[in-house]
Amino acid sequence: MFDPREKIALFIDGANLHSTARALGFDIDYKRLLQEFASKGYLLRAHYYTAIIEDQEYSSIRPLVDWLDYNGYRVVTKPVKEYTDSAGRRRFKGDMDIELAVDMFDLVETVDHIVLFSGDGNFRRLVEAVQRRGRKVTVVSTLQTQPPMIADDLRRQADQFLDLASLEDKIGRDPAERAARAAERAAQREGEETEEEY
Repeated sequence: MFDPREKIALFIDGANLHSTARALGFDIDYKRLLQEFASKGYLLRAHYYTAIIEDQEYSSIRPLVDWLDYNGYRVVTKPVKEYTDSAGRRRFKGDMDIELAVDMFDLVETVDHIVLFSGDGNFRRLVEAVQRRGRKVTVVSTLQTQPPMIADDLRRQADQFLDLASLEDKIGRDPAERAARAAERAAQREGEETEEEY
């Protein structure tokens, strides 16, 4: 699938990748993900796209975004837009498709192989346009869920389809590691509360 002489760029639709990994029942270790693709060729760039709710005191995505920013990823964020639907319910929208498409097209002349982590069918035309420029495109998503997380037309358009399930042992986080970190954070919070009592 990959030629070691290729310059590779990763484009990660953060919300889509998170949903896909969750549906498959594992967490992504982003350090291992970088290592995995760096071993396949010359990893030039790794872009991560996500929308953030800005007015929240604590956002669960913020620690990940900060970590990625300091550990080899170019993180692109934008604020989530809030709106009220026809039933009067509060909804949020945070589409990063345009940002991802513009950045991919900006980089197309510099790389040989683009890896898109998304199953969103809206990217089919983008993949086609990049291929017309002579670049290979691998799409990473999954067929293992019901329904599949990848749009059929995107899978057909890609030069290669890589099922995220097949990467679990290479880029998945060890569940024991996650439990240990959660226990460590809980102990840290407990220690902070004890300090406040004195």
